[in-house]
Amino acid sequence: MKTSLITFCLSLFCVGLIISPLPSAHAERIRDLTSIQGVRSNSLMGYGLVVGLDGTGDQTMQTPFTTQSLNNMLSQLGITVPPGTNMQLKNVAAVMVTAELPPFSRAGEKIDVVVSSMGNAKSLRGGTLLMTPLKGVDNQIYALAQGNLLMSGAGAQSGGSSVQVNQLNGARISGGATVEREVPVSFASQNTLYLRLNDGDFGLVQQVSDEINRHLGSGTAIAEDSRVIRLVAPMNSAAKVRFLAEVQNLTIRPGAMEARVIVNSRTGSVVMNRHVTLDACAIAQGDLTVEVARNTQVSQPDTPLAGGQTVAATDTQISLREQNGALQRVNTSADLKRVVRALNSLGATPNDLMSILQSMKSAGCLRAKLETN
Repeated sequence: MKTSLITFCLSLFCVGLIISPLPSAHAERIRDLTSIQGVRSNSLMGYGLVVGLDGTGDQTMQTPFTTQSLNNMLSQLGITVPPGTNMQLKNVAAVMVTAELPPFSRAGEKIDVVVSSMGNAKSLRGGTLLMTPLKGVDNQIYALAQGNLLMSGAGAQSGGSSVQVNQLNGARISGGATVEREVPVSFASQNTLYLRLNDGDFGLVQQVSDEINRHLGSGTAIAEDSRVIRLVAPMNSAAKVRFLAEVQNLTIRPGAMEARVIVNSRTGSVVMNRHVTLDACAIAQGDLTVEVARNTQVSQPDTPLAGGQTVAATDTQISLREQNGALQRVNTSADLKRVVRALNSLGATPNDLMSILQSMKSAGCLRAKLETN
């Protein structure tokens, strides 16, 4: 019981750290709030073979595509396998290879690739990826991948018991692909660029536009909607790069963003991006009853002529009652994190917590945007 109490207190401390609101008065760079439209990475994907495994490859009886792929590769190398040959390829595995092609990548550059088994191989440890073409969404080859697989962690075995620290059917190759084709971009030929905010906000987009115009001249930035800002940039490539560097390094002080509560239904974690308050409400959920009552208290100092003043404060009483009669009351400000802590103290499950928050949102007493993962 004592250990459980200590664990519970530590969990509450961690939750308090997670959901504590952060100040919004600090300066943010425009590069951290926006992205340049058209300047992005491109996903690449390919199918290949990993060889050199220590008997942990695909079982060919259950993965016939591995044998077919190997036959096709051998035929391209001038080797013909007699029909009907049953090859036991325990050292070969069929894999999918994925990569991200960064913007403005040039031919000859190296990029990282991720190799994932698509058959029933037990492990890719010690394997070597054979030359694999990586294609884009247009079915064109943009890179070629090949190299030795790097896998972090290990699968240990001792005394008849095994311990697997990581996933052994996935690996990486640092710099394992060479760019063979460049993605065409019209960046150098345009004098109109577009900044796109990561999150739509009319106030923030206007603030960013005003800051750019204040430093680089009126008419340089025009806000088109809640996310997009049109920039008038120089035509010269070098001047355009300098222009974007100045824009992205400008700092602003954004105001308070919209209140948001994010609930993970699997782990029961609750994350808030600002101080969220509650209005009066009463919710019954399973064995729990949540009541939030708002009472206004007036505080008047004894000597108002001495500089004191009358203050009206709103007090909230939160009552949580179980069907077995257990009752817990919290007298505090209308603060959602206090409600979450009280619910945790009564042993509310993640599903209970998620249902109660959704009910509060539907009833209109939760002044925040609720997202459930």
